[in-house]
Amino acid sequence: MSSAAENITIQRESQPAHRVTIQLGRDAKPNALQANIPPSEFPTGVKDRFVVDVNGLTEELTDAFFEGIELMSQAFGAQLKRMPEANIAGLVSVLIPAKPARPTLLREAKMLAKGKTRILQSGDWLTAQEVAEVAGFKTVNSSAQTSKWKRSDRIFALRHEGVDYFPVYGLDPSTGYRPLKALAPIIQVLKSRKDDWGLAFWFGSTNSYLGGRMPKDVLKEDPALVLEAAKDEVCGVLHG
Repeated sequence: MSSAAENITIQRESQPAHRVTIQLGRDAKPNALQANIPPSEFPTGVKDRFVVDVNGLTEELTDAFFEGIELMSQAFGAQLKRMPEANIAGLVSVLIPAKPARPTLLREAKMLAKGKTRILQSGDWLTAQEVAEVAGFKTVNSSAQTSKWKRSDRIFALRHEGVDYFPVYGLDPSTGYRPLKALAPIIQVLKSRKDDWGLAFWFGSTNSYLGGRMPKDVLKEDPALVLEAAKDEVCGVLHG
């Protein structure tokens, strides 16, 4: 069973006519309903005709559709009479985008969302409260110490839904889960080109300089090599 919406199509035709025409398809009534809007009620320069094809509806649905169109047309015409032309132009300018969206925009947004989801679900992240617990800090103001670390670039954090998340791989168990000393110079190199999410993606993605391994997996084993990979990353960006 098809719905009313499936049997209604709307097309726009460039034509010097100030009217809205309702046409029936199969099951047509003898006369198509025309909801006419006089030219005097249109803004200057409006010359488009909108044709709505209604197909395969029951007589009851068709009548209801026509009545709705007629009422909306009357209401719209009344609004136009009271609205100065400048206001109408302003309203139109607000409703249309400043520039067309790039065709790849949606695809890029989906890829970014997928990437962020992968990072967040990697199991690599602790809240300030959780860092305080493993590091043995007082939990009354658990974020004080981690915030200090972040401000001094000893570690970075992802801000997600109002909460800071710190990378487990950036903490050193041998020093009571304080930031790895080798992490700070790597952050210093990368931060000129990457924000916190960019850092997370870099540490959590395979790296050709590291033989296809992720920087986060090499960090404790060979921090000097990860630092060189960071420098190579920045040089690659600078030189295209």
